[in-house]
Amino acid sequence: MDLRKANRILCYIVLILLSILCLFSFYLLIVNSTRAHSQIQKGFSFTIGGFFNANLKNVLDNDELPVINGIINSFIVSSASAILATYFSVLTAFSIHTYDFKFKRIFFTFIMMIMMVPNQVSALGFMSWMGKLDLMDSLIPLFLPSIASPIVFYFMLAYMQSNLPKAMVEAARIDGASEFRIFNQMVLPIMKPAIAVQAIFTFVSAWNNYFIPTLIIRSAEKKTLPILIAQLRSADYLKFDMGQVYMLIFLAIIPIIIIYIILSKYIVRGVAVGSVKE
Repeated sequence: MDLRKANRILCYIVLILLSILCLFSFYLLIVNSTRAHSQIQKGFSFTIGGFFNANLKNVLDNDELPVINGIINSFIVSSASAILATYFSVLTAFSIHTYDFKFKRIFFTFIMMIMMVPNQVSALGFMSWMGKLDLMDSLIPLFLPSIASPIVFYFMLAYMQSNLPKAMVEAARIDGASEFRIFNQMVLPIMKPAIAVQAIFTFVSAWNNYFIPTLIIRSAEKKTLPILIAQLRSADYLKFDMGQVYMLIFLAIIPIIIIYIILSKYIVRGVAVGSVKE
């Protein structure tokens, strides 16, 4: 056996082990979602239980947990956040990449400085501002700030600098295409792999966001899934049911898996886009 073949086998073994470690938590979640509270307290089991339908019924029939509304609210917030963050970040990156204007470096530095500020620092000011705008207990503050996403912008700019030659933009302008036509019909298709990656990350981040929704949302029908999961976990001892907790978490990860499956094909296609160079 030559050295190259041995290295390949070793790589496969390492990848298989890493895959098992990553998938084990999902398997544990699925198993526990099919078990009763008393069975979960006894410890881990590799065997699938018979309480999946019972746990699902208990979660959906829980009057204190509007699960369907929570799923819809989380999907609205996460989808809107992903769309706004990716589209406007690509638009901002396009302006920084293709235009030469005064204070360009200052604007770029300012955006990078904002990227270093954690959400917790501005949370109280943001909450106070939303109160003045009469947007408390609304889903709008949960996704509208995604228009300004410095981290997404930086990723888009780095990808654009490697895969969008300025000569292509100049040629389109010479042919008489408007700026928005160039952006929507030429730039966005080239940026699809980057958009897919950041859409997945933004969607997952917004889906799992607990801190800001807790500060903004008050009414039960507007609560998102992370709030409902925390509410279910903090139930008193008599109402606490680990089977329902695992079932609710299981329901929460299904949309994330679906979104990843839908967008993952664009990530693979990104390899071909890298061949376009200036």
